[in-house]
Amino acid sequence: MAMKHRPTKAELRAELERHVDDFIVQGGEIRAVPRGATGWGTPMAAKPDFAFERPKESRTPLPEVVASIEARKIKSAPPPKPRRRAPRKKALYDDFGELVRWVWVDE
Repeated sequence: MAMKHRPTKAELRAELERHVDDFIVQGGEIRAVPRGATGWGTPMAAKPDFAFERPKESRTPLPEVVASIEARKIKSAPPPKPRRRAPRKKALYDDFGELVRWVWVDE
């Protein structure tokens, strides 16, 4: 099973160029659009900013909310380190089940 070939950028550009050429041959006309033009038909600089049209709203102070957020930022004491267990003796056996030696193991 062959994998589907994804077109390269060069192939996409060539296909787009063919479409443009076909459009022009059929009598289509390409108009130049000024840089910065938007769907509104005006340059970006002339576009009104809706955020500044409204009057400034007053803010409601919430000191208890701010205090609770600040309280969460305070770090608590680090958790205690786990206690280290004392080493213990462990028996090592060979393939036949006979004791070979004792070793000390840290767990």
